[in-house]
Amino acid sequence: MTATRPTRQGQPVTGSRARMHPRRRVRSMFIVSLLVLTVFAAQLVRLQGFDAAAMSAKALEQRSAKRTLPAARGQITDSNGTVLAESIERYTLIVDQQAVKEYQKRLTPKGPRTKVGAQGAAADIAPLLGLPVADVQARLTGERRWYPVATDMTPVAWRQIKKLGIGGLTAELTTKRVYPAGTGAASLVGAMTNAGAPVGGVEQLMNSVLAGKPGEQRYETTPSGLKIPTGTESHTPAVPGRNVQTTIDADLQFVAQNALARAVTQREALNGYVVVQDVRTGKLLAVASYPTFDPADLSSLNRGGTVSNKAFQENFEPGSTAKVMTMAAVLQEGVATADTPVTVPSKLPRSDKVFEDSSEHGVQQLTLSGVLATSSNMGTILAGEKLPVAKVMDYFGRFGLGHLTGIGYPGEQAGIVPKNPTGSQRYTVMFGQGMSLNAVQSASVFQTIANGGVRIPPTLINGQTEPDGTFTPAKAPERQQVISGPVAKTLGEMMESVVSDEGTAGAYASIPGYRVAGKTGTADRYDEQAGGYVGHTASFIGFAPADEPRFVVACTLQRPIRGHYGGQTCGPVFTEVMKSALEKYQVPPSGSPAPHLPATWGGFRLHEDKTSSSTTANPSRARSSTGTR
Repeated sequence: MTATRPTRQGQPVTGSRARMHPRRRVRSMFIVSLLVLTVFAAQLVRLQGFDAAAMSAKALEQRSAKRTLPAARGQITDSNGTVLAESIERYTLIVDQQAVKEYQKRLTPKGPRTKVGAQGAAADIAPLLGLPVADVQARLTGERRWYPVATDMTPVAWRQIKKLGIGGLTAELTTKRVYPAGTGAASLVGAMTNAGAPVGGVEQLMNSVLAGKPGEQRYETTPSGLKIPTGTESHTPAVPGRNVQTTIDADLQFVAQNALARAVTQREALNGYVVVQDVRTGKLLAVASYPTFDPADLSSLNRGGTVSNKAFQENFEPGSTAKVMTMAAVLQEGVATADTPVTVPSKLPRSDKVFEDSSEHGVQQLTLSGVLATSSNMGTILAGEKLPVAKVMDYFGRFGLGHLTGIGYPGEQAGIVPKNPTGSQRYTVMFGQGMSLNAVQSASVFQTIANGGVRIPPTLINGQTEPDGTFTPAKAPERQQVISGPVAKTLGEMMESVVSDEGTAGAYASIPGYRVAGKTGTADRYDEQAGGYVGHTASFIGFAPADEPRFVVACTLQRPIRGHYGGQTCGPVFTEVMKSALEKYQVPPSGSPAPHLPATWGGFRLHEDKTSSSTTANPSRARSSTGTR
C-alpha cells in the first residue's frame, strides 16, 4: 500500500506529485537555465573578448575585395639619360551596368534632368575614348556589376569622363610600357607583353631590378560586390622598380641601326649586326641587329620581325678577322716580326687538304704584314704553324673566345673554340674557319689590340638608380694583359696596311684625316638547317684613330647576295658609324701619318686586284672532316 501524507488542507498527495515538490522543480529548471546561460555567456566572452580581433578580421575578409596596385617599372636609359623605355600612367574604365542605367543629364542647358541611361552615357564617353558609340553602348548595357569598357585610357580622358558625373563608371590604375627609340634599339632593349612579361633584351636581363613590388588595396563591399564608400579600406603601397642606365649611346645606336638596315636591304643579306665599343673602357656604345621588330606592336613578330639580338645570340665562323689573333700569337711568342719574309706558294698541301687563297696567284714574296694586308690564308698558315696549335688556341681563349662575355645577355652564345684541333682543322682555325664566335666577342678582340693589348670585357650596364635617386654603379670588369703593348702597337700598324691601297679594305673603310686599322673577313657560312655551307659571312672590324684609338666598330652581314667581300659590303657601314662616333665625341684627327709597313720583299710587286679575301678553296670539306661546327 502506497504511503500518503496529508496536505495543509488535509488531502493526501499521490503519484508523481508525491515524488517532486514544486520548489524542487523550479530549482532544477533554474539550475539548467543557469548552466545554458553560462555556456552562452562564456561563448560570448570568447567571441567578444579573447577572439574578438580574429573574428572581426574574418568577417571583414568575407565582405572585402582585394585589388593589386601595379608597381611602376623602372626606366631604361642610355649612358646620357636618354630614355629608351619607360612606363606611363594609364587606366582601365570599369562599368556597373545596373547603375549606369540610371544616368541622367540635361538635354538643354536649362532643361530638366532626363534619364538617358547606357545609350546617353555611351554617346558622351565614346568620343573621349576614341571608340565607336555602338561598341561602347554594347559594353555599358547589361546586368553585370563589373565589366571593363576600355583599356589604355589616358589620365586626361579619365578626368574628362569623371566630370560627366556618370554613376557606375570607375577606373583602375594601370601602366603602359613605351619605347621612344622605337625600332632603333628594340632588339637591344627588348619589350614587355600585355601580360607584363619581359621579352628579350635589357627588359629581360634586368627584370628583377626594373620590376619593383606590386602593392595592394582592400576595401569593404556590399553583397552585390559594390564598394562601400564609408567602409574600411587599407593600402599597401607599391614599391617602384629601379631605373637602369645602360652604356649605350642612343645617337650612335640610331646611326648604327640605320646604316645596318640599309646594308642588309641593299645587299639582300639574311641578317646583320653592328657593334660599337669604347676602346678605353670596354663599354658597348651601340649593338645593332637587323631584322628587328616594333616594340609598340608585338604583332610585327608575325610579319618577319624578330626580338633576337644576333650580335649576342648567333655564333658564326668569322673568317679572316680571326687572323689578327694568329698574328698576335706569332708576334708575342717572337717567332716572326712584321717584316719577316713569307714565301707564299700557289697551293699549300697540309694534312689531307690542299689550301689556296681566294684569288689564284703564283708564288708571292710577302712580309708578315703583307700576309695580313692581302689576307693570305696560306701565308697565315705558314706563320701560325711555327707555334703548336694548342698555343694559338690558348691565345684565342685569352682574347675572350669560347667564353660568355659576362654580360649575361639572354640567349648569348659563347662560341666554339677547339683546344687542340687536328687534321685540316688545325690549319683552318688560323684563318677563322672551324671555330665560331659572336659579334660582341669579335669586337672585343679588336678592343684588346687597340688598348695596348689590355682586354677589358665588354659591358652593357652602367648601373641602377634607386627610387630615392641614389645611383649604384655596376662592378667594373677585371682587365687582362693579353699581349704586350709593343706587340699590340706593331699589330695595329700591320692592320693599317689592310686599309691601304695594297690591302683588302682599301678606300672602303678609309676616313679622311684619321688613321684607320682594321681587318676584312669573308668566310664560308655554315647553315645549321641546311647541314652545310650556304653563302658567306662578310665582315669588317676596325678602330680609329689608329694612333690614339678611341672606338671599335664591327660590322657583319650574313649571307649577302649582292656582293660578299667584307671590305666591299661592311667597309662603308664601318665608315659611316665611325665618322659619327668621332664627330660626336670630338676626337681630333690623327697627328702623324700611317707607317706604311712594307708588304713585300725581294722586289716583288703585288697585283692590283683588291678583292682578295679570307675563304679557303674548300673550307667546308676541310671542316667537315673534323665534325666541328
